[in-house]
Amino acid sequence: MEPGTIGLLIGLALVVLLSIRVPVAFALAITAILFPVFFKGTLAISTLGEQFFAGLAEFTLLSIPMFIVMGAAVAASPAGKDLYEALDRWLNRLPGGLIISNIGACSIFAALSGSSPATCAAIGKMGIPEMRKRGYPDGVATGSIAAGGTLGILIPPSITMIVYGIATQTSIGRLFLAGLLPGILLMILFMAWSLFAAWRSGYSFSGGRTVSWRDRFVILPRVLPFLAIIVGVLWVLYGGVATPSEAAGVGAAFCVLLAVVIYKMWQPKHIWSILSTSMKESVMILMIIGCSALFSQMLSSFYITQTVAESIATAGLDQWTLMITINIFLLVAGFFLPPVAVILMTAPILLPIVTHAGFDPYWFAVVFTINMEIGLITPPVGLNLYVINGIAPDIPLATVLKGAFPYMLCMVAAIILLSIFPQIATWLPEYWMGPAQ
Repeated sequence: MEPGTIGLLIGLALVVLLSIRVPVAFALAITAILFPVFFKGTLAISTLGEQFFAGLAEFTLLSIPMFIVMGAAVAASPAGKDLYEALDRWLNRLPGGLIISNIGACSIFAALSGSSPATCAAIGKMGIPEMRKRGYPDGVATGSIAAGGTLGILIPPSITMIVYGIATQTSIGRLFLAGLLPGILLMILFMAWSLFAAWRSGYSFSGGRTVSWRDRFVILPRVLPFLAIIVGVLWVLYGGVATPSEAAGVGAAFCVLLAVVIYKMWQPKHIWSILSTSMKESVMILMIIGCSALFSQMLSSFYITQTVAESIATAGLDQWTLMITINIFLLVAGFFLPPVAVILMTAPILLPIVTHAGFDPYWFAVVFTINMEIGLITPPVGLNLYVINGIAPDIPLATVLKGAFPYMLCMVAAIILLSIFPQIATWLPEYWMGPAQ
């Protein structure tokens, strides 16, 4: 049977398994086992154990559970509440300061926790009721939080970027730097649209509540140490002082320590909550990584990967038609699969194609990630939408989706800007670390 035909059958089988809610890791593993057995016999499974563990035998993978511990410590503490409150106090005199503080809190908290749903839950529980109380439209209140939560997979330190770097053998430090300015660009676009949408709806940007300077400064000692950890982790990574795994380990230890010292989370149940949450999420991601190694090996053994790459290369598409096609494919994949799964299944195939077409690999990583951000606020998966709907159940899901839609367009606008000005993603890595080898 031709590789293309086998590839279509594999794709169909995977879609069927995912549509009946088989977990992503198990769907990949089942497909990777059954097809070689059917076409090549039972001897094909003799090396599956080695392939699975080979997919996990990467020292950099240690950074994933460490960054997850770091995020879990922040998410389990009242740090999100304090971060939101601090920004609200400092920006209360600014017209539309509440929206700006909400999106700013989402950006910082997402960078700390690395989890979009956790960000939506932590900031949304405070931000959405407060915005509604002050008269902001429901669509703006919910959409801004849903979109702001997605910034965590782009603004460093990002677990998604770590997975991308491992899957494509690219520098994680460069990936972090490449995502920084585009993340800030997206944050500014989100803020601009939020202010415009509120103004268009007739909201009057009067000053917020009266806050004394003492109140502004008194909350900073509970917030600044966590921000210092982010800066410290990124500094040691970019400065070449430590590897991602070492930086993540130190960052995790300090975040747990700060949660214990600042918020008195010293009881065993608090520590266990952090560790158990981290363990569950780490095992989930690592299972997907291990099973994706089996899946990738299976595709390669049937020459499907090579056939797809050759077909695209010989299709005669010009550079930008190729990129538009890839973006549409990533958007559709992001509608149904979590970012980690899409990266592990497609990035190793797509990266050689886009680099051969003349695109910068780190620029492409940013464009890839923004596509995954769109998937987080679009149905049918759209985790952030359902988290927001759970926080504010009296707001119909249709209203949440309608409110999030303009932020999807902001992400599309960011991709267009990155295509016109790729230096937004490439300048900082080249300035800080020199030209890529």
